[in-house]
Amino acid sequence: MTVIRQDDVIQSVADALQYISYYHPKDFIDAMAAAYEREENPAAKDAIAQILINSRMCATGHRPICQDTGIVTVFVHVGMNVTWDADMSLDDMINEGVRRAYLLPDNILRASVLADPDGKRANTKDNTPAIIHHSIVPGDTVDIHVAAKGGGSEAKSKFAMLNPSDSVVDWVMEQLPKMGAGWCPPGMLGIGIGGTAEKAMMIAKEALLDPIDIQDLQARGPSNRAEEIRLELFDKINKSGIGAQGLGGLTTVLDIKVKDYPTHAANKPVAIIPNCAATRHAHFTLDGSGPAVLEAPKLEDWPKITREAGENVKRVNLDTVTPAEVKTWLPGDTLLLNGKLLTGRDAAHKRMIDMLAKGEPLPVDMKGRFIYYVGPVDPIGDEVVGPAGPTTATRMDKFTRTMLEETGLLGMVGKAERGQLAIDAIRDNEAVYLMAVGGSAYLVAQAIKKSRVVGFEDLGMEAIYEFEVEDMPVTVAVDSLGTSVHQTGPAKWKEIIAQSA
Repeated sequence: MTVIRQDDVIQSVADALQYISYYHPKDFIDAMAAAYEREENPAAKDAIAQILINSRMCATGHRPICQDTGIVTVFVHVGMNVTWDADMSLDDMINEGVRRAYLLPDNILRASVLADPDGKRANTKDNTPAIIHHSIVPGDTVDIHVAAKGGGSEAKSKFAMLNPSDSVVDWVMEQLPKMGAGWCPPGMLGIGIGGTAEKAMMIAKEALLDPIDIQDLQARGPSNRAEEIRLELFDKINKSGIGAQGLGGLTTVLDIKVKDYPTHAANKPVAIIPNCAATRHAHFTLDGSGPAVLEAPKLEDWPKITREAGENVKRVNLDTVTPAEVKTWLPGDTLLLNGKLLTGRDAAHKRMIDMLAKGEPLPVDMKGRFIYYVGPVDPIGDEVVGPAGPTTATRMDKFTRTMLEETGLLGMVGKAERGQLAIDAIRDNEAVYLMAVGGSAYLVAQAIKKSRVVGFEDLGMEAIYEFEVEDMPVTVAVDSLGTSVHQTGPAKWKEIIAQSA
């Protein structure tokens, strides 16, 4: 019998989570590099370039690919012949590995897990507990997949109990526009079909652990219904024109993954779970010989890409910018932000709205200023701030009108599209929304030269910071007239793709 030691499980999980925090899988890098070469929309091409440059920087600097270092999901297959040299449960071993990984001083990872999710929402401080799925299988090893799943992509998950005669492909295509770009395309969609409600969701998540191999499938052709669905959806979704970061373009998904399971005759449960541009997962096997060793990729695996400035690039001084200047910005313009930039996301916005309702003064004057939707990773060494990429802007939509009208806020920076509620408020107040690229958190952090907390320090990563930035790249996503590039871009590129077919 194989004896698996407690410390080997703990160390292997911790090492794997550190590994995936700064190394993309090679298949993802290859697929993104191919998408970059193929892309014809300059805005989407630049977004992919930023993701790839960020990825290489993280591989060399051993810092997180994304500021959202994820909630940990673990799939464990335990061989029936295994015995344990342990005094902890398997779940406790895995969670101790998570704790060690996220608190490692050399590469602190952001703790994003909150207990009492509909109450106090108190941070557990170490990103535990993980979501753990177990299987007992024949054999004498322990097989473990670990993944770190970002909240932005997880928030776009969908589930439906279809009628047996309903089309899975049609339902997925109906959900796609509702998902927006908050899941940070290009990435993958995991689709689970069958079983029960919870089984469909679980196999959709598990499907995302498989390597990108859609080109192999295209070459050999499908051998079952699941593979037929993969090919059909891959083609249709990429013809939708959504593109990288929802800006419009040729590549929206790098692969479609489908797993199915027998189901009740009256049911057809279907789940979609997207994986974002911060695709992070690793697989290892414990056989009793010690902790797992994950081989570091070669830097040659990353393409050598430099960003091209392109047209319509404008340098902006946030300390002197005026409403009149904002009105000259056009959708799709690239801006380089300089000066003082405030931050704030969900918890900070909720508290500010409550304070405004009570007539209480805010901790910082926002008149004529810009706010960045971000929850950064803690800095290490001489860093000013850790990786600090944008969070999904639509979560702040319900606060936008009040913030613009009662504080004099001039602009916002975030990830992906805004909903109509926010777009109307931006138009009515002649404000602006700027988009930073999701999945380029370490690259963005290089533009931040100073950082200090100016409000709500008790909120940790959700506190209000004041950053001083130099040439922070953003795209005008909603202009002062309410024109959204996330609406015009995909529509334009869907038409271009259709005409070239």
